[in-house]
Amino acid sequence: MTNPIVVAVSSSAEHTFSKPNRPFINLIAGVGVEGDAHAGKLVKHLYLAGIDPTKPNLRQVHLIQAELLDELNAGGFSVEPGQLGENITTRGVDLLALPTGTKLHIGAEAVIELTALRNPCHQIDDFQKGVLKAVLDKDENGNVVRKAGVMGIVLVGGQIQPNSPIQITLPPEPHQPLAYVW
Repeated sequence: MTNPIVVAVSSSAEHTFSKPNRPFINLIAGVGVEGDAHAGKLVKHLYLAGIDPTKPNLRQVHLIQAELLDELNAGGFSVEPGQLGENITTRGVDLLALPTGTKLHIGAEAVIELTALRNPCHQIDDFQKGVLKAVLDKDENGNVVRKAGVMGIVLVGGQIQPNSPIQITLPPEPHQPLAYVW
């Protein structure tokens, strides 16, 4: 994990699968990405809000590592930052290997705490057929491995943009791996 940086930032005021890239995004503590459809103190994911709209929003920010996009593109897909619905595309940090509660200090001020793995749904295949299978795997014990990014909450707001540096603060041990939670 050398010199982790932000490659792209993206947001959409609508519940669209892909999010357009922006020159910068503003993170708001306890809310998420300013102007993004998933911002809010309570869950905004359409399916999950339909189940229980009173749950806290643990999905304020979605991050994907650019290395996943590289892997998908090498596998014959054509995927650019923001197209899988992420707000922040990173490079140089293995997001999936970080434990729950990891804090990402991004740019001059912003701090995001990682809460969960993203669980990709069928919409990812509507984007490009076969991508769902490419971002889901099984480990040697038959457990599902989700590679479609991580979710987090905003602890400290601030503006971030491409090339913003990322510093990582691990939580106290024992570390708990990121898992899918809703």
